[in-house]
Amino acid sequence: MKEKVEEALAKIRPALQADGGDVELVDVQDGVVSLKLTGACAGCPMATMTLRMGIERVLRDSIPEVKEVIAV
Repeated sequence: MKEKVEEALAKIRPALQADGGDVELVDVQDGVVSLKLTGACAGCPMATMTLRMGIERVLRDSIPEVKEVIAV
């Protein structure tokens, strides 16, 4: 499942990098994806919204096994 998550993140990454940020996959366990937002995204006040409304939505649409996305 990690490979599927990495493929989905590759589609999201250009949008994050355009704003000076990025996302790093930390772990996948039992449908819970742990991500680390880096660069400008790490300190952005909108990071939670980016994670929930952007990244989590794309991952769940692409990979039905994803139950939750958390930031670490």
